[in-house]
Formats: sequence, structure tokens, C-alpha cells
Amino acid sequence: MSRSLRAVAFAAATLCASAGAFAQSTVSIYGLMDAGVRSYQTAGTEKNKEVSSGDMTTSFIGFKGAEDLGGGLSAIFAFEHFFRPDVGQAGRFNGDGFWTRSAYVGLKSEYGAVTFGRNTTPFFVSTLVFNAFGDSFSYSPSILHYFQSGGALVGDSGWSNSVAYKSPSFGGASVNLLANLDENGAGQKGNNFGGNVLYFSGMFSGTIAYQNVKNATGGLAAGLDNQESWQLGGAVDFKVVKVFGQYGEVKNEGVAELKNKIFQIGASAPIGNGKVMFAYGQAEAETAATEVTRKTTSVGYDYNLSKRTDVYAVYMNDKKTNLSSGNSYGAGIRLTY
Repeated sequence: MSRSLRAVAFAAATLCASAGAFAQSTVSIYGLMDAGVRSYQTAGTEKNKEVSSGDMTTSFIGFKGAEDLGGGLSAIFAFEHFFRPDVGQAGRFNGDGFWTRSAYVGLKSEYGAVTFGRNTTPFFVSTLVFNAFGDSFSYSPSILHYFQSGGALVGDSGWSNSVAYKSPSFGGASVNLLANLDENGAGQKGNNFGGNVLYFSGMFSGTIAYQNVKNATGGLAAGLDNQESWQLGGAVDFKVVKVFGQYGEVKNEGVAELKNKIFQIGASAPIGNGKVMFAYGQAEAETAATEVTRKTTSVGYDYNLSKRTDVYAVYMNDKKTNLSSGNSYGAGIRLTY
């Protein structure tokens, strides 16, 4: 870990030095730390009592900057690193890459932004925005059913070797596109493509997302040629309560055909200096011979100590066909800097 820390320190020093070297340039360091304690158990697993990291949001540190090139054109970059404060180790898990949250450089103008490198997938953005627990890999039913280990999607929440385009907003609507190259990796079947449309206007917001995956870290599983996924999401903010809904399908194509149908409903309501959160999600995995259903319910309260710091407590129940039920509860603190 000392080598990783030296790399971060060197990057920060270099960026700070660069900030003074270029006129009309901006560089910032930012991030988030999330840690707590929990008794955690998903369906069919043993219960673990532990100090945990990133239960509500995965901890990370990031560096980003921009340089004004004139005529409304700017050069932009960002690189962001996941880490686990509970054990003082790099990455989301052992073996995770160093800058896996994002690492890109590109150009931005009034017509949008184009970036090259490792970019977050539009499908992941649509999933986290339209559920009450956001991007929680521990407690959000939608994130668990799509992205967590054992979830429906292959690939990661970010794609390496990718090109991304983000449009400006048109009346509250914006378009995000992402494509990557397989770069002739072993076990890969082709290039990935994905995109979404996001809409925010007044009390209503919505999204439609799509992706087709033909390559992933380590290659696609035997018998899987590609995976096609789509999702609809929406939210209505009544001020006293915000209601969320999502529905999507994930289809594996190849020798082993598999179809996942995933939906989620949820709500959040301001109470005191925080909010109550509720989410229920259901995922149905269907093959020609079997059907497995997973049902996950989460209830929590998030209390703001300040604009940057909050504390939270969550209970989750997780059920899956032919497996014992899992019950989890935990509490933590999250600091944005």
C-alpha cells in the first residue's frame, strides 16, 4: 500500500504544480470516505459481523482539471481511485485496478464533451440515479441485482479502452453514449456499446438506458456470446416524498440462454435533518428449465450532520429461491471532501 500512497502523493503534487503553470486552468482534488459497522448477510450466505467500507457509497479519491483553449473549447481530464478505509487497501477488492473509478482525458465545448480512457457506463448512472439508495453496493436492491457479485450484468460499472460522449442539456434532456474496443483480449467476442437519455424537469425525472456487452475483464464466460440489457427509470418529487421506479431486462445470448427481469420501487421522505429511505427490488432469472427469483427490501435513515457529513442506519432483507433468507443491519458515517 505504501507504493500506492506514494503514487497518489506524487500525482497530487504534480497537479498542484501544473495548476500554476497554465493560464485559465483549474485543478481540484476531491473524494468521499464511507465506513461503518454491520452484520451482513445476503440470501444463502453466512452472517458476517464486521467493520465495513463503502456501504452507502464506495470510498474514493479523485483529481480533475480543465484548461480553457479559447473559443468555448476546453481540455478536460479526471482520474479517480477506489479504496477501502476499513483495511487501508487500494481498490474495491483485492486485485482491483488503481484508477478503476475513472481515468480519462478529452475535449468539451457547447456541443458536448468527448473523453477517452476509462469511463463510467451510462447504464450504471441510470441505475443509481433512480433508486432511493443511490449507488450503494450493499443496500440498494437495484445495484445488488444488476452490478454486485452474482448480479445479472457481466462487465463492470466502468469500461476501459472506451470513448464517451456527453451532450449538453436540451430542455432538461441529455444524451450519453459509450463504446469500447475489445483490443483482441482472450475470450472477448467484440466491442461494447451503451447509452442513456436522462431527463430532469421540475418534479419529474426519467431515463432510458441500453447496453450490449461482448467483452469484459477476464473475458466472457464459456457459452456466452453477448449480453443485451435495457432499463426504464423514473422519479416524481412531491417534496414531502420522492417516489422511484425502475424496470429492466438483461438477456444472455449464446449456448446458455438466460433472461433476467428486474424491477424496483422505492421512496425517500425528508424527516428532521435527514431522510427516510425505502426500496423493494425483485429479479427473476429465467432459463428454458428453471426460474429463480430474488426479492430484496431495504429500509434506512440518513441524517445530515453538516453539508459534507452524514450518518446512516439501514436494515435489509434478502430472499432467493431455494436459499435461506438473509438479514442485514448496519450503520456508518460518510464524509464528502
